[in-house]
Amino acid sequence: MGKRNLYLKTISLEEALEKYEKALEKVLTKKWETIPVTESLGRVTKEAVYAKYCSPLYNSAAMDGIGVITEKTKGATQTSPVELVQGEDFVPVDTGDPVHLPYDGVIMAEDLLETDKEDRVRITEAAAPWQHIRPVGEDIVAGEMILPGHHKIRAIDIGVLLSAGITEISVACRPSVAIFPTGTEMIEPGETPVEGSIIESNSRMFENMAKEQGAEAVRFPILPDDYDTIRDAVARAAKEYDMVVINAGSSAGREDYTVHVLRELGEVIVHGVAVKPGKPVILAVVNNRPVIGLPGYPVSAYIAFENFVSPVLAKMGDFPQEKKPVIQGVVTKRLVSSLKHREYVRVKVGKVGDKLVAAPLARGAGAAMSLVRADGFCIIPQNSEGLEAGEEAEIELYRDLSQIENTLVIIGSHDLILDIMADLMPQIHPGMFISSTHVGSMGGLMALKRQEAHIAPVHLLDETTGVYNESYLKKMFREPMVLIKGVGRIQGLMVKPGNPLGITGISDLRKGRYVNRQRGAGTRILLDYLLGKEGISPDEISGYGCEASTHMAVAAQVAGEGADAGMGVYSAAKAMGLDFIPVGKESYDFALYKKDLDTPLVQAFLDILRSEAFHKKIEELGGYSWEEAGEIREIL
Repeated sequence: MGKRNLYLKTISLEEALEKYEKALEKVLTKKWETIPVTESLGRVTKEAVYAKYCSPLYNSAAMDGIGVITEKTKGATQTSPVELVQGEDFVPVDTGDPVHLPYDGVIMAEDLLETDKEDRVRITEAAAPWQHIRPVGEDIVAGEMILPGHHKIRAIDIGVLLSAGITEISVACRPSVAIFPTGTEMIEPGETPVEGSIIESNSRMFENMAKEQGAEAVRFPILPDDYDTIRDAVARAAKEYDMVVINAGSSAGREDYTVHVLRELGEVIVHGVAVKPGKPVILAVVNNRPVIGLPGYPVSAYIAFENFVSPVLAKMGDFPQEKKPVIQGVVTKRLVSSLKHREYVRVKVGKVGDKLVAAPLARGAGAAMSLVRADGFCIIPQNSEGLEAGEEAEIELYRDLSQIENTLVIIGSHDLILDIMADLMPQIHPGMFISSTHVGSMGGLMALKRQEAHIAPVHLLDETTGVYNESYLKKMFREPMVLIKGVGRIQGLMVKPGNPLGITGISDLRKGRYVNRQRGAGTRILLDYLLGKEGISPDEISGYGCEASTHMAVAAQVAGEGADAGMGVYSAAKAMGLDFIPVGKESYDFALYKKDLDTPLVQAFLDILRSEAFHKKIEELGGYSWEEAGEIREIL
């Protein structure tokens, strides 16, 4: 049995950074090189850069026309034009031509009146001294500072540098980073996965994060979980590269060798940081180079890279560290956190009324899609037990605030059509976006009631009347409400291909393992209604307490080994190649306050709901009807 890495303790993020920076003080040195200005985009200046030449280099014409002796133009009016003679009173000039004394002004060609003599023109307005002349050094004066030191060079900077006669510039060298993915179970993208395989992707994320920052990153092939192989690869890289990043193998598993390798090759400064996700970080020094071991789960890896690799790269490459904007946002869901860790919770952010709201996404360390969907992080400090729904918290944004303010916030029941609408919104209405978070129909109505969403998608059956959604709005809201009719969709039981258990209806759910939707989801309410009609107790259904938050998550469980059946919409079953037993048609609609109906974002949403492009997309999914889509029903 291999040796496990046991964490004796974890230290705070701040303490870990302080210890590591202190250890690196003696070994980190900035390197500089001189390169052509034309190749300097994104590089960082070593020192202040001063102009070699003036720009313009001489007094030059700012317009096409004639250079004149302004004294000789005095008295010219519409009724009493002045005639000028070429060579005596004026010379022809084009934009950029030198203008020498005694000529001290330029008259534009369009302000000249022709005469019957080629060497003469008439003018109807006097010219002022230095009119339409760019004086020498108007833009740049020789000897003045063009760029400060430690400045990241932009495209416009390159143009100005060249205008000032600068053709070469001293810049910080790009730090070179060796990136090693590890894990015997890992396979390269493009290889065919088998059971037990994991497609390796973290290292490519690191490679591009490093490049975005300005470093030179080299990603090496996957290393198996073999001590000697990892040790030899790291030892070589620590001689050839400025930094080494090792992915996976940093935790407490029997085949997690990274920390042992680094202890043999150099000094481990920190192993384990009080950050969630991202605890198993290793900060080490090998051959006077920083070597950092990052955890294998994608979200943990991303957060650890941002917190530890990026700051070290910034020091090595003299990169400016741009702080992400921080806002105050209202959290839409209770967040329980451990006192032991600083926790990073991914959130979707939108503006509802006059407040910014933050809807938490999946919190698992392996939920990579939550990073793609997130607009930012809600950071729960260490020694905090969490946040209550409706409480304000600091949100670190990863998306531009102006985009967030033009985002329609949708919280409620899940359906695949929300992704289609989110895709169509910026195409049909540029500059507008849709953000959707899935908490079930009742959760969406509660978010709407707290005014934390613009729209709540709902499909709630009134068991007494058989009508969807309307009675719930009447019971829960006192203000005038609106129900935008959405789509009709088929709900049913998703089962494995070929239906091996022979499930034909609700009563057959006792045969196998079921996967349910979360409490408050319209699908779960429908299931409970149907179970009641059949006289079946939830206790008779194996897996009734196993919950998934979306139709696609249910379908994935049924397609795998997690369940034999689950209720959901036809489009989800079709997407996962499952068999489908219909149980009924329902109305999937959108609830909102009447006062919000005429807002630009809601009107844009209605445009999409009624559009031919949307109808074509959902027809391809199958299982939907849209005869009433976009109809408005007032609920008083």
